[in-house]
Amino acid sequence: MEKQDEASMDTGSQKRAHDLEFWEKRSSAFAEHTGKTRYPNEFLKLMSLAPDYTVLDMGCGGGALAVPLAAKVKKVTAVDFSPNMLAIIGNICRERNITNIETILGEWDSDWATLGIGKYDIAIASRSLRAENSVPYIQKLINAARRQVFVSAPEGNGPLDTKLLEFAGRKIPVKADYRQFMNVLKSMGIRHDLSFIEENHTNRWRTLDEAVEGQKWMFFGATPQEEEKIKLYLERNLTQEDGMFQLTYERTCRWAVMSWNV
Repeated sequence: MEKQDEASMDTGSQKRAHDLEFWEKRSSAFAEHTGKTRYPNEFLKLMSLAPDYTVLDMGCGGGALAVPLAAKVKKVTAVDFSPNMLAIIGNICRERNITNIETILGEWDSDWATLGIGKYDIAIASRSLRAENSVPYIQKLINAARRQVFVSAPEGNGPLDTKLLEFAGRKIPVKADYRQFMNVLKSMGIRHDLSFIEENHTNRWRTLDEAVEGQKWMFFGATPQEEEKIKLYLERNLTQEDGMFQLTYERTCRWAVMSWNV
């Protein structure tokens, strides 16, 4: 094996471990936040569902789509590489007596057949797919779907607060804007529909410390110095209303949803 290949594999393994650690720590807060936004309801409005349908939710997170989908279809298979995310779905199912969600611990590079991922009426990758080298993953979704595939991605920097990142001296990461996915789909000869879901991030917190914790996720491992900058920024840009802290400006994020028949 070439040294370059070994280095690439090491980098990939390290990145995966970093991503898993990040999502394991953020799982509860992420699931709580996404469950409160308009994104799940708006996404489901774009789908033509039937009571006898089965759905694959690849990269399901804490069940933002899987849980409401379960009330509309025969079965949902929810797959994620984070055990904590799947545990959240399991807890919700027990609390609400939901019996038609199957959870599978797995990821994009796994052997889906070995995991037990088969054929479904609809396959979804909601905010879970990277644009780079995505052709084989999109093909996996197509192979798993009988009727339709749905892929969603952010417009621009998505939910990131670029003002905060710039103040803290963090380089704004290049995100997989939905247009990159459109180019990939075009290269694969796939004609798709395109819709948008708009989210307003009001973000309200009970204390300043809670606000700091609520914004640290953007830094993917904030240093102590960055945490101080986050706190300073929020001290300057938070206002109090009805006993709650909130930003003095509105943050809006648009999600593009690309869908096509198979």
